[in-house]
Amino acid sequence: NLPRVIGALSKEGLKQAADFYRSITSSDVLELNSVKAAEATKIMENTFRDVNIAFVNEMAKSFDKMGIDITEVIKGASTKPFAFMPHWPGCGVGGHCIKVDPYYLISRARENGFTHQFLNLAREINNSMPHYTVGKIVEGLNEIDKSVKDTKITVLGLAYKGGVDDIRESPALEIIDELKKLGADLKIFDPYIPEKSTVKGLDEALNAECIVIATDHPEFKSIRPEEIKKKGIKVVIDGKNCLDKAGIVSLGIVYKGIGR
Repeated sequence: NLPRVIGALSKEGLKQAADFYRSITSSDVLELNSVKAAEATKIMENTFRDVNIAFVNEMAKSFDKMGIDITEVIKGASTKPFAFMPHWPGCGVGGHCIKVDPYYLISRARENGFTHQFLNLAREINNSMPHYTVGKIVEGLNEIDKSVKDTKITVLGLAYKGGVDDIRESPALEIIDELKKLGADLKIFDPYIPEKSTVKGLDEALNAECIVIATDHPEFKSIRPEEIKKKGIKVVIDGKNCLDKAGIVSLGIVYKGIGR
């Protein structure tokens, strides 16, 4: 029931389109004065999210150096009624909207003589997050005197977001490619994409020295610290900041999140 935004080439066409939408949905229908404005609406909204995700991803990198948990800071900032909107850092941006639409805007603006420095920077930051996550894997393994090469690592998740089977532009794919190049003994599991998983179930997937949460599927968010400990996992890389950090650390397991 999201509001519908429409534009048309004529007033008559706009009225017909608006009447049609109002006949089939109870959602609000907003009539804009041009097709261009209507088309630009979705691109601007997706780009807005990309920019804000880039902001918190950069803050996550900064806070990581300062020993500040960014998830706590975001919760605190969300109490302020001065236009703050919570966005959350992670191992990368995927999907065929947020990761793609900004490039349409950047390209079309360039064709018309304008350079989007801000949007280019946001894309650069968000594109850096899979590599940053691999750096966290290296860092975590170093704490137990291990390297990536020949270490049993499981990447949990292939989809670009939780609860779906869509892998378009998924940061998990980049993380997996880097780990393969580094010689990891790699397992991959996504309950929504069994045909691309290398193991049949979560129990088998957790037979590893290091696990990497690349997708926040409900099945992964519910993994308990005691289960991780029982499986003998030594390092947890939480690319979605969705696990119980305190519980994991209390059991002597190395935990690395994105900015926490």
